[in-house]
Amino acid sequence: MINSDLARATWHKSTRSGSDSDCVEVTEGVRVVGVRDSKDPSGPILVFARTSWTAFIADTPHQNTPLS
Repeated sequence: MINSDLARATWHKSTRSGSDSDCVEVTEGVRVVGVRDSKDPSGPILVFARTSWTAFIADTPHQNTPLS
């Protein structure tokens, strides 16, 4: 089950996170990637298919530029 797999997962803070508390954490499973708010680790988790997450990361700018 996906939820139990993510409950035992090791979460990593985004490399884009600064010293403030506005951060996301990511965990990668075999088939899915979970994303959650680091301020609320017991809160909701966004779950993406690994292929969707890979496509998102590939299309995300890797510099400090606005997304729009």
